[in-house]
Amino acid sequence: MSHLLFPILSILSDGKFHSGEAMAKHFKVSRVAIWHAIAEAEKLGVEVFSVRGKGYRLTQPLNLIEEEKIKLAIGEMANWFNVTVLGVIDSTNNYLKKAAANGHPHASCVATNIQTHGKGRRGRQWQSALGENLTFSFLWRFTKGASALSGLSLVVGIALIRSLKKMHVHQALLKWPNDILVQDDGVYKKLAGILIELQGDMDGQSAAIIGVGINLNLSKKQIAKIDQPAISIKQCTDDPIDPNAILAIMIRDLTEVLATFEASGFTSLRDEWSSYDAFQDKVINITSGDGNTIQGRSQGVNDAGSLEVVTDNGLKVYASGEITIRKAE
Repeated sequence: MSHLLFPILSILSDGKFHSGEAMAKHFKVSRVAIWHAIAEAEKLGVEVFSVRGKGYRLTQPLNLIEEEKIKLAIGEMANWFNVTVLGVIDSTNNYLKKAAANGHPHASCVATNIQTHGKGRRGRQWQSALGENLTFSFLWRFTKGASALSGLSLVVGIALIRSLKKMHVHQALLKWPNDILVQDDGVYKKLAGILIELQGDMDGQSAAIIGVGINLNLSKKQIAKIDQPAISIKQCTDDPIDPNAILAIMIRDLTEVLATFEASGFTSLRDEWSSYDAFQDKVINITSGDGNTIQGRSQGVNDAGSLEVVTDNGLKVYASGEITIRKAE
């Protein structure tokens, strides 16, 4: 990848025209090198206008994710976190999993401007485009083993809802176990997703790699690539969309919620999760990994974070996310 790619995108991020000649002079390279970097950006899905005699510009102004801006937005707690921003990466979870296994510090965050092979639950791919999504992973080291972390994905959802409320996105709800939804025109649309991967012992110390993908400002082109109804923060609030400020808010809220969870477990946060439950007391369809579907009425979650559903055959309890739930028509 060209070392010029993100410096050029930073210049173009104001949405104005910049000539190839001026950028070549600025970076002390040839105009051909500028052209190659622009072509590389386009291959990554960045839309760049080129007009003879005027130069290049992006289709709209762009806020790039930058480490210093994130730390500035975090404020006085910034030194407590290890924040890394990558230009392009296949998966922030993959990157942080390897780093965690090699001793990367507690409360580390890895974010990226472009993620090419993001992972969702059950092997799905999380679509991510420059300026349209915020994708990051957060490392939290627990003194408890993985067996004591039931409900972890649910408390992460609580943290994100708290963050969204601070951005005046008040209509966001949670879908068990790890999706954030917004009801729009009678349709539940996905705003964000969570993927958690654990390392360590079942009963000893463990580490959670918490992957988050949230839609900031989806283009029609990006929405067309997504295999389910989707919505973005831009459609839900009049607040400016600054990914650095948003990530800073989420890091702080994740830290607060995870500390509570580690000290008191999911029970202490269950009522809050239930207050955001999109399908509480609603009839839902539950599809298992083999494609079988049953219907029942959701009773919400128990103290272990498991989903309870009343069906024709009695109460069913689901502890694993290896099912898909949808509100029944």
